[in-house]
This record gives sequence, C-alpha cells and structure tokens, in this order.
Amino acid sequence: MIDTNIFQDKTVVYYTLGCKLNFSETSTIGKILQEAGVRTARKGEKADICVVNTCSVTEVADKKCRQAIHKLVKEHPGAFVVVTGCYAQLKPDTVAKIEGVDVVLGAEQKSDLLQYLGDLQKHKTGEAYTSALKDIRSFAPSCSRGDRTRFFLKVQDGCDYYCSYCTIPLARGRSRNGNVASMVAQARQAAAEGGKEIVLTGVNIGDFGKSTGETFFDLVKALDEVEGIERYRISSIEPNLLTDEIIEFVSQSKRFMPHFHIPLQSGSDEVLKLMRRRYDTALFASKVKKIKEVMPDCFIGVDVIVGTRGETDDYFEHAYEFIKSLDVTQLHVFSYSERPGTQALKIEHEVTPAEKHHRSQRLLELSEEKTRAFYARHIGQTMPVLLERSKPGTPMHGFTPNYVRVEVPHDDALDNEIVWARLENFNEDGTALTGNYNS
Repeated sequence: MIDTNIFQDKTVVYYTLGCKLNFSETSTIGKILQEAGVRTARKGEKADICVVNTCSVTEVADKKCRQAIHKLVKEHPGAFVVVTGCYAQLKPDTVAKIEGVDVVLGAEQKSDLLQYLGDLQKHKTGEAYTSALKDIRSFAPSCSRGDRTRFFLKVQDGCDYYCSYCTIPLARGRSRNGNVASMVAQARQAAAEGGKEIVLTGVNIGDFGKSTGETFFDLVKALDEVEGIERYRISSIEPNLLTDEIIEFVSQSKRFMPHFHIPLQSGSDEVLKLMRRRYDTALFASKVKKIKEVMPDCFIGVDVIVGTRGETDDYFEHAYEFIKSLDVTQLHVFSYSERPGTQALKIEHEVTPAEKHHRSQRLLELSEEKTRAFYARHIGQTMPVLLERSKPGTPMHGFTPNYVRVEVPHDDALDNEIVWARLENFNEDGTALTGNYNS
C-alpha cells in the first residue's frame, strides 16, 4: 500500500509536450496526484513535484524536452522531478542523467506514477524504469478536460504500423485499446461533468478494437448515442482505415462533427512507398472526394512531411501539385527529422535543411490560401459556435461544427455554451471570423 499521507498539502507543476494524447494522459496523472492529496501549484509558487510528459517525434522535440526539464529544475529548486512520455521511453538513460531528474518512467509505468515517488526525497542520480517494447501491453484509460473546454477521450494507444521515418511504435508499443463499453462510460461521465465536446485521441485510432474484437465503427456508433454530449471530433485517422461507412455515418450523425484530420505525409506515390505508408495518392483522393460528396462543407485537415530522405525535387513538385488539387482545408506541415533506429536512415538522397525550409514554406502558404478560402465561404452564414473561456477583456473564441474558428466579445456567462452567431468577417489577424449573436 502507498502511504498517501506524505502527499498531503504537496504541490505539483506539469509540463506537457507533443500531441493531444499526451495532454490527455497528463491530465489523468493530475487526477491521480490530486486524489492522493497533491494540489497544483499556483502561479509563482515553488512546487514540491515536477512532472514532465515528453514527446520525441522529432529531434527538435527531444531538444525542447531537455530545455523544459532544465527550466523546471531551475524554477523549482529541490522539487522531485518525474519525466515520462515518448522521449523517456526511447532515451531513459539520457534523461536520467539530466541534472535534477529523479525518476524516469516509460510507457508501461506512467499510469502507476504514485508508486515511484517514494517519500519524495531527491535522488543522487536519476533512476529509470521502463519496459521492453514487447512488454508494453497495458491500456491506461484517460478522459480529461484539463484547462480546456473540450474533453479528450483516449480510445487507443500504440501502433502496429512501422513507417520508415517514425519511432512512435518504439515509444508506445503495439496497438491496444479499452472496450466500447468503457469508452461509453467515460463519455457519460464527461457529460455529467458538463462536457459538451469530446475529441477522440490515440496513436492510430482507426485501429481501435484489435485487443477487444471490436471496430472503430462500433465505437463511433455507440458514442453517438450518449446523451449530453453535443459534439465529437475524430482527432486523426489513417486514410486506409477511414471507411466509407464511417464517412456516411458521420454525414448523418447526431453528434459527430463534419471534421476529419487525415495524415497524408506525402503527395508522391514514390515517397509514400519509401515511407512504408499503407495507401497511395489515389486512395487518399478518393477519401477526400467521398467526404465532400456527402459533406460539402466538411473541414479536412491534412498532415504532410517535407524533406524526407528520397524526396527529390521532382517528387516534391508532384506532391505539391497533388495536394494543391485536393479540396482540403488546412495543412499541418512538418520538416523531416532523422530518428535513430528508423529504416529511413538507409534511404539515399538527403534533403538539405535550406530546401526543407523552402518546401515547408510553400506548403504553409498553400495551406493559408485553402483555409482562408474555406472560411470566406462561410461569411454571412449563421452557425452554432461552442465558446471557450478566455481572459477577461479579451475576445472569446469557439468553433462551428465544421471547425471554423469564430471570435465574439467577451462574456463569462458564455463559457462552454453554444450560441448561434452570424459570421461576419475576418478578425484583425485573419485567424478567425467575427461572430454576431443575440445574447
């Protein structure tokens, strides 16, 4: 048994890097510590415990993780420092050697964080606790709000896709999930806590059901029946796992929004083969076409990586023209980063940093054009907007069902409320449409 008396009146700060899944898991860690008697430190207050949840999707992410650890150690002298997440799983010894770190927890250990805190006495040297890849098997449930309006429901973890450029399967283990019934129970609890919108998160959520004999479509249908939740969003789903039945269901759904995020990674079939992706551009284009046929105003976000090994000038130009031809809304552009232990390192033809930057900028400009055109089509329409809390004196923001960002004057009473707003024009910095509503 863990003696939780030692945690009473202790304080903690959290620092999370990376994806929505990480933020969801940090929030769950927060609930565990809160139930043990630990409270979140107030701004400017020195904390007794620091928890850093890391990312390792790129070399830049690794660097940011190290910087975050150094910063917290400096700001909270004497605090017990715990580091977990993907960087901790992949480089536990490196992280353990960082000055001030006490405990490093891998993917299998993070949900049992309490038992590794001991009596909160600082260690002379950091201690790492991780499991071998084959032993990462548990699924730690997480449905959390944190400081956001939306709840994030973790439906799946791990990945069985070994794309040549990616270390996520090495950091997160094999694909696994909870069952549909447990997901529905968590969604109902979120509704009971006042949640109106839930984002489904995971590493490869379309793969849901492998460990329970169910399917992602089963999950979508079951969640759609949960009373109290007004909106669901699918955070990201592989194009080969986004079935026509899912698309058609969402188009007629009571609660699933017309909003998809689909990783493309490259618009070149040759590069997709080098990446070991499980689809080609023809399949991707067919998914976009299907979505737009049944949901013409659907928001479609797309992930793209530029400058991977093997991406020649011709391949990139072909990819650019393909992406330009797609009726999508926004591009999330990433520059390729070398990852130790990946098969991509065997591919010849490296792209220079300068060329990566150039290609990235071209795609970002294309994204801006597409997003602005999508927003402009909605000017003059009246749509429901779920508003989020903002600082006093600053505009409130929220999103339409199809993820158009809307800005309205501040009103505390509208936090987590849905208002019908007429979309009038772009705000000053062009990041949202201004909304006019009857209070």
